[in-house]
Amino acid sequence: MKKVLFICGSLNQTTQMHQIAQHMMERYDCYFTPYYADGIENLIASLGWLNFTVLGGRHWNETHTYLTKKRLKIDMRGEGNKYDLVFTCSDLIVQKNIRNKKVILVQEGITEPEGFFYKLVRWLRLPRYLANTATNGLSNAYDLFCVASEGYAEHFIRKGVKPEKIAVTGIPNFDNMAQFNDNDFPIRNHVVVATSPLRETFRMDDRARFIRHCVEIAGDRNLIFKLHPLENAPRAIREINKHAPNATVFTHGNVSHMIANASVVITQQSTATFIAVALNKEVHTNLNVQELKQLMPIQNGGASSMQIATLGMRILHTPEKGVISTRGKTRRQWVLPGQS
Repeated sequence: MKKVLFICGSLNQTTQMHQIAQHMMERYDCYFTPYYADGIENLIASLGWLNFTVLGGRHWNETHTYLTKKRLKIDMRGEGNKYDLVFTCSDLIVQKNIRNKKVILVQEGITEPEGFFYKLVRWLRLPRYLANTATNGLSNAYDLFCVASEGYAEHFIRKGVKPEKIAVTGIPNFDNMAQFNDNDFPIRNHVVVATSPLRETFRMDDRARFIRHCVEIAGDRNLIFKLHPLENAPRAIREINKHAPNATVFTHGNVSHMIANASVVITQQSTATFIAVALNKEVHTNLNVQELKQLMPIQNGGASSMQIATLGMRILHTPEKGVISTRGKTRRQWVLPGQS
C-alpha cells in the first residue's frame, strides 16, 4: 500500500489536511505530522523561541491533540516511513526529507499583502518565512499547488509561480461558507472583531487606536473580540479591557459562527474576512474588499477536499512529474473530473 504523509500546521491547516486524507484512507496508508523544520530553525524552535508560529506553542499543541483525539496515525517529522506522496500546508519551509518526494502544496487561506518584508525577501533572497504568507508558493519545490480560486491562480502566477503547477480546486474550510449560518453561537446582531497577530509576526500594529476605532463602529451594539491563536492573549486582553471595557473577548471558539451571526465584521488581515464578504456582512478591514471579491475561494459545497485528493491519486500513479492534461487558452491547468 502506497504511503502518504500530511504535514499539518495550524488547527485550520490540520483540519484541511484531515479532510483531504479522508478521501484516501481506504486505498492508501496515511500518516500525519505537526509542522517541523530543519537546521537552525529546528534548533530555535526546540528552545521555545518560535512558539508564536506553527513550529511550537499553541498551534503545535492543538494540532497534536487533534491528531491524537481523531486517532490518526502520527509519524513525527515524517521520519518513520518512506513516502510516495506528501501533502503540505506551507512551503515557507521545505523540509529536507520531502525534497525528493512528490509534493502537493495546499493553500490555507488568505495571503498577506506584499509589504516591506516581502520586497526585502525577494530582493535579498532571504528565507521566505520572514515575509510570512506573502511568499506562499514561491519555493517551486512541489509538483502541484492547489489554490482557492481563479483569482488566486492569477495572483500567484503574477508573483512567479509556474502556471503549469497550479490547480484551481477550492480549499477545504472555505468552500461552503453558507454552512456557517447554521450554528449554535448564542449571540446575534453584534459587532465582531477578528484580530491578527501583526506584532507577533514583527509588523506594525497600533492596537490601542484600532480598539478605539472598533468601539466607534460598534456604538451601542455588543462588541466581541475574537483573538487570533498566535496572539499574546494576556497582553491583548489587557488592552481591550482598557480601551473597550464593555467588550467580550474570546481566545477560543468558532470565529466563522461569530461572523455568521454578526451584523458588522471588523478585521485586520484575516482569512475570516472572506467569510464576512461571502455572507454579505458590513465589513471594515485593512484589506481591499474589491480585491477580496476577485480572490474569493470557490464555493463548491465542500467538494474541494475530494478534488485535491483526486489529483493526489493521479500524481501517485503518474511515474513522471508534470502536467497530466491541460485546459484553457491563457495558461496550463490541471483538469478535474467534470471540467472541460
